[in-house]
Amino acid sequence: MKLIVFCAFLAIALTTHSQITQSVRGRVADVETQVPLTGARIQVLTEDTTLVLGAAADVNGEFQIPQVPIGKHTLKTTFLGYEPSFQPIQVNSGRETVVTIFLLEKAVETTEVVVTARAQDQPINEMATISAQQFSIEETERYAGSRADPARMASNFAGVQGADDSRNDIIVRGNSPLGLLWRVEGIDIPNPNHFAISGSTGGPVSILNNKFLDNSDFFMSAFPAQYGNSLSGVFDLNLRRGNTERHEFTGQFGFLGTEVLMEGPLSSKSRASYLFMGRYSTLSMFQALGIKIGTSAVPQYGDMAFKLNFPLKKGGQLSVWGMGGMSAIEIMISDQTELTEELYGEGDRDQYFSTAMAVGGITYKKPLNDKTFLHATLGASYERQKSHHDITWRTLDTTIVDGEESYRINLDSLYQLMGYTFEVTRLTSHVSFNHKINRRHLIKFGFNAELQHQKMNDSVLYDIHIADNFKMRWDYKGFATLLQPFFQWKYRISDRMNLVAGLHSQYYSMSNSWSYVEPRIGWDWTLKKGNKIKFGAGMHSQTQPLYLYTYHQSDKNGNNVLINKNMDFSRSVHVAAGYQKSFRSKMRIAAEIYYQHLYNIPVERTPSAFSLNNMGSGFQRFFPDSLVNEGIGKNYGIELTLEKYFDRSFFFLITGSLFDSKYQGSDKIWRNTDYNATFATNLVVGKEFQINEKNMISVGTKITYAGGRRYGYVDIAASNQVQEIVFLDSAYNERQFRNYFRMDLKILYRLNAKKVTHEIGLDLVNILNTRNLLSLAYAPSLTDPTAEPLAERTQLGFLPIFYYRIDFRIQRKNK
Repeated sequence: MKLIVFCAFLAIALTTHSQITQSVRGRVADVETQVPLTGARIQVLTEDTTLVLGAAADVNGEFQIPQVPIGKHTLKTTFLGYEPSFQPIQVNSGRETVVTIFLLEKAVETTEVVVTARAQDQPINEMATISAQQFSIEETERYAGSRADPARMASNFAGVQGADDSRNDIIVRGNSPLGLLWRVEGIDIPNPNHFAISGSTGGPVSILNNKFLDNSDFFMSAFPAQYGNSLSGVFDLNLRRGNTERHEFTGQFGFLGTEVLMEGPLSSKSRASYLFMGRYSTLSMFQALGIKIGTSAVPQYGDMAFKLNFPLKKGGQLSVWGMGGMSAIEIMISDQTELTEELYGEGDRDQYFSTAMAVGGITYKKPLNDKTFLHATLGASYERQKSHHDITWRTLDTTIVDGEESYRINLDSLYQLMGYTFEVTRLTSHVSFNHKINRRHLIKFGFNAELQHQKMNDSVLYDIHIADNFKMRWDYKGFATLLQPFFQWKYRISDRMNLVAGLHSQYYSMSNSWSYVEPRIGWDWTLKKGNKIKFGAGMHSQTQPLYLYTYHQSDKNGNNVLINKNMDFSRSVHVAAGYQKSFRSKMRIAAEIYYQHLYNIPVERTPSAFSLNNMGSGFQRFFPDSLVNEGIGKNYGIELTLEKYFDRSFFFLITGSLFDSKYQGSDKIWRNTDYNATFATNLVVGKEFQINEKNMISVGTKITYAGGRRYGYVDIAASNQVQEIVFLDSAYNERQFRNYFRMDLKILYRLNAKKVTHEIGLDLVNILNTRNLLSLAYAPSLTDPTAEPLAERTQLGFLPIFYYRIDFRIQRKNK
């Protein structure tokens, strides 16, 4: 029936031939000072570069081009003394296309006409020279398998891997996911994912909704001085403004949730705008239909976001924004009475787990004059992880039915095993100034400051066989501050050569840790015929997961002692060099080599293979002995990229990386890190088929082939004692799972009616149902207690993700 309705809907659409148009609006500004560029010329070009329409920016740098035919076009923007910009846009009927265009002033005045437009992948941050890339929100929707998630989208880049199909933790150049920093509107934010374990940076479902984001930057190494408290990567995310001219609505129903988004002008007399969105999970519907979703329990989650934007005099902008989400899941073992293979992998306990995260702030941006720009954000955030486990003791009854054995599980006893609640509240601020001394010299300076309040509580049974003998592992309340001043200088030696230098400093009061001076440097040189070479280096430092600082043990007098409170920063030195060749056919070839030296990594005081280098992915916390900053590590490799930009109807991205990732624990033995897969390759390709001016079908695929995860030999006796996997130190990470392979397929249909856009998408994740291995799990057998208590835990199997979305405009505000 559904297929008949869809075919009828498609047939009606194909018989309609009236031309449909939509407005294209936006703002043009200097990329370094944010000063509006009054008089900038914006032209809409078709696929064959034919001029369709055009407009000029007004005194506020804003422009509007009405009645642009729907479809794919290019915006060409020019302004005297600035490098031109060519930006692809997709115009749909249900929503206005709104863009922000930044132009770069030429370093020298010349009468020679030289076209040196900014590359499509060029980062928004003009201080970035290497290992950085701008990603558009359109890309998070276009790439197969990305699930509209910035982190999963970034896993397509060379040097970036996903750690787990069911989560979006990412491994950047062999580093732990712990090294990733999330930043929004200039301030650092907590882990923006549902079901986020304390100290981690990823999760199964992102709270960040791409419909709420603007184009943003992703950094992988040797990032500019304004970024600190990170060793591997940085997501610098921007939030978009709501439509200032008309009210618009987006509704979506799909596997990952049911969501609504509303935006528009706050009044008819100003250019103030609102944007609000909310989402709630719909996975329980699929559970009722018997579709496996990667877990025996039904996850529940919801999230929301908003932004209010108020234009001020002389180009100023004031915005109030926020986002957050809550999630919960119950994994019940005690309810199961039948023996199944699924039961073996679920453990021996009922688990109740919930998380919450919220962040909000006030952002003020203003050009103080034609050379200086101020950006200030004052924000607050909250995160909570709460868990409760009940141990289950069960027996197995065996009966003979029709000559065959039948099993039934009986629950003998059930009592609490452990429980914890971790809460962190932060007050944060960011202040920065961009000052253009002249065409050649730009400085940027400022600081980030953070006040933390931590509340950590955790207790667990001393002996799982005794129901009321608990011990406290965490019992802490306290404050801490994190301060990060920075200074950067950019010298435009010529229109083709840039030098960037900067200093970053960092102080954390909890451990009284200082990183007095962290120098950063970058250089790039654009040669003729699209060739470019670049270089970057820098020192970086990072705090440890907060809950590790407050883990306590009792001394000989019975007093609680925070054994890890004095941990210093983890530190690293990054060096990278690269080459890029751009072609007129919207293609590029890029290569980068890098080396990273990591030091001051926390390891156990007692000689062992443990290192914080290996932590950060998955759902497990860890409980190490007293930690000292004596571990080291190294990552080095080469990355290759071949990309065809999606400027018309076709794109592809081919990436490959060869790398080595090693570390030393306190036993001073070099070993493979958990993330040393040694190689990773990706092929992402997509094609749009324009049926007519209103109807489009898009097909895309992603193929990933990479080395398998590292693991070692299991200490069976120790594992049985603590009832979880314990690996032998002597051969830790000497083994490797078979290579990883996954193929995703995405199909999308879009219909543009007069004022409405309909979109139906189907993302077939792991379409070949490849059973990739993830880890070993502790799984004692109820039928054979003498068997080795181990089971292989596989990655996510075949997962169909669909959605239906509708965009429509309500009305234009009265003027």
